Amino acid sequence: MELTPEWERDAALAELARIKAGLAVGLNAEQSARLQGATDDELKADAQAFAAELGLTAPPASAPRVGGPRGVDVGTAGGIASGAERFRAKHPQRVTPEAQQRRTNPYAENGYTMERG
Repeated sequence: MELTPEWERDAALAELARIKAGLAVGLNAEQSARLQGATDDELKADAQAFAAELGLTAPPASAPRVGGPRGVDVGTAGGIASGAERFRAKHPQRVTPEAQQRRTNPYAENGYTMERG
């Protein structure tokens, strides 16, 4: 039997229909591959029956958004200044701003000079 492009297309569409029907009732892709039926309605009915046998009552919750859950401070009013203040409150500085401003070249501060020889 020779695999024709039409046959490959039909096989891919059938696989896609099985996965769609399975995901709609909470089955994963491996479980959806076991579904049988020639039409979408038959696949949906088989998926519902298979999900009932497995004890699945509802589709799984949607996947979390990229970036994780939002923190309590996301979306609060304020702006850049209040956001900077919240950051400073959560992340105390090890060096005070005054000490940071005093920092200079350590060689110049200690009076280092090159010897001429």
